[in-house]
Amino acid sequence: MAERGASELSLPDDWPAHPDPILALNRIGSFDWDLVSGLFHMDAQAHEVFDLRPDEYDGRAESLSVRVPRPESTRLDALVAQAIKDGSENYGTYFRLRLRDGRLRWTHTQGYIRRDETGRPYRVIGIVRDATRELSEIESHRERAIRDEARRRQTDVVETATAALAHARTVDDVIEVLRDTNGLTRLGATSLVMGLVEAGRIRLVADGPDNSFVPGTRVTRIDEPYPMSEVVRTLGPRFIESPEEFAERYPVLWPHITHLDITSAAYLPLIAQARPVGAIGLLYSDRYGFSPEDRNVLVALGSSIAQSLQRAMLYEQEMDLAAGLQQAMLPRTIPSVPGCDVAVRYRAATIGGTLGRDIGGDWYDLIPLPGGRVGAVIGDVQGHDTHAAAVMGQLRIVLRAYAAEGHTPATVMARASVFLHELDTDRFATCLYAEADLTTGVVQVVRAGHIDPLVRDPDGTCRRVPVAGGLPLGLSAEFGRLDCPVSTLELDPGSTLVLCTDGLVEQPGTDLGDGVRALAATVASGPSDVRELADLLIREAEERGGEDDVALLLLRRRGLEAPRSHGRLQQHVAPGDPEALAEARHLIRAAVRAWGAGEHGDEIELVADELITNALMHTEGAAVLTLRFLTGADRRLRIEVEDSSSALPRRRDAGESGVSGRGLLLVETLADGWGVEARGGGKCVWSEFLVRGPRA
Repeated sequence: MAERGASELSLPDDWPAHPDPILALNRIGSFDWDLVSGLFHMDAQAHEVFDLRPDEYDGRAESLSVRVPRPESTRLDALVAQAIKDGSENYGTYFRLRLRDGRLRWTHTQGYIRRDETGRPYRVIGIVRDATRELSEIESHRERAIRDEARRRQTDVVETATAALAHARTVDDVIEVLRDTNGLTRLGATSLVMGLVEAGRIRLVADGPDNSFVPGTRVTRIDEPYPMSEVVRTLGPRFIESPEEFAERYPVLWPHITHLDITSAAYLPLIAQARPVGAIGLLYSDRYGFSPEDRNVLVALGSSIAQSLQRAMLYEQEMDLAAGLQQAMLPRTIPSVPGCDVAVRYRAATIGGTLGRDIGGDWYDLIPLPGGRVGAVIGDVQGHDTHAAAVMGQLRIVLRAYAAEGHTPATVMARASVFLHELDTDRFATCLYAEADLTTGVVQVVRAGHIDPLVRDPDGTCRRVPVAGGLPLGLSAEFGRLDCPVSTLELDPGSTLVLCTDGLVEQPGTDLGDGVRALAATVASGPSDVRELADLLIREAEERGGEDDVALLLLRRRGLEAPRSHGRLQQHVAPGDPEALAEARHLIRAAVRAWGAGEHGDEIELVADELITNALMHTEGAAVLTLRFLTGADRRLRIEVEDSSSALPRRRDAGESGVSGRGLLLVETLADGWGVEARGGGKCVWSEFLVRGPRA
């Protein structure tokens, strides 16, 4: 109560007031408080209410603090001060006081404030009485309401935590739910610790707050004298209801946590399928003991946590297995191919924002081919599971095998579609196969339901290259539409071919075209080094998140080491047109002289004539002759003859008297190299001659 200094002023004539004897008969005490002198007079009945003998009280209000607890005294002081300030005539309230034996007694007081003619308060006359019986029923109802509210709050926490745990996919997710301020902390726990059972030991996976970790308890044996070890051994909960009990039962642990001011604790075994998977401890600093309802709620909570924890552990095991399978299916290393720089990246899908990762069927591959060519593959098998990863691995292997056998890009894609259709799976796959001739920069592209490639030019600009496409692999075989159109593009020295799966460009709520344009802008502004560019693209995909995995392949044709074309001459030769054939021969002789290859003039003209003649004789359409002069590590003259037939040329034994069959043998003998490439619906037969004379 408020303290007032004593005064030498005389007391009022009627002080102290004499209460009606009926008050004493009703066990009601009275007091007279002189605000000027600070004297606080109480009658005999008031002494009984405060459980004070007359010789124990000196007549000062502040001396009552021995019976009135500080929180109650502070509240009474504030109440009286407010009544005096507001000009009130009286006040009344219930408060608790502590009796001689330590028990708390509910007490009621009511005071009448007297003021002088100026309104200044100078005296308070009032009563005090024992209100224990009066409030017992009210308090009983209040306590029941408090218990019911606490029970409802605890039940809500269990329901909320259970609902949140239902969405937890990993152990980290479970821990995050438990640490959430809207989760278990509503139960009043000030510290939490959780461990998992692993090989006869308990490994600590969560503890908090930050200063609650006990050194030496990160990994403990199940037979050690710790509460979590005990609940794992016995499969029963342990409720510690006081600091003294904690110190007595666990003397090894207690000295390390005294700074947390722990008053009670609950340790629960986490049991799933009749075996312990871990244990959790909840430590409290503001409660003593646990009611039967509290124990039931906590045991139910422990059961929910155990089920979620086991589900998360099984999920992580499955993901580890699936991720291992997927990594085994992807190429372990990318071969080094002369004439180009390659970078590949893979990013697993992120399910539910930053919660956990999933796998998928995206893949990439790089296939070295004869004649300075290389095959680049990017694909995506439908689904995000181990089955998708398994199908992806098989599909990658057969694509590599078909390409290595020398089939044209269209044939490689058609055979892969038939393989997937006959694999007895309901999955389909999108795929893009690009076969690049690093010598000439010609790239043959076949697309099966996949997104178009991008090309970054040496000047930094990036563009989407529209490519004619067919149905996804598996579906094209099912519907009998195996013909895959082949598109041709040229990759200049220093240009980069960008192949990716749709996880890099698709975003929820946005158009695919917008994603492709955003990717092209990023590629254009990114570094020219393919490895740095690949890191940038994957980093942005990580920051953006997404529910699809990403495969990425970048192929940059080298500008310095790769041969460079210093001219291209082309002539169309129609069947039955002798003038066109004569013009082609004239073109060859002129190119040989202009490019300084005169010493090989006869051989070059003979081989070109043979290739043109074969095209006109064995196909139904025209032939297109192309001459290129290439420089780089060496100087070469290249002859290309295109026709509309996909039938590959083959060498035959002409015999001693045969007049035909020696054409390809002649080409192989005279040229320094030759080969066949698919070109759209036809093919290109090429040959090259090393030019050792003066530079053109």
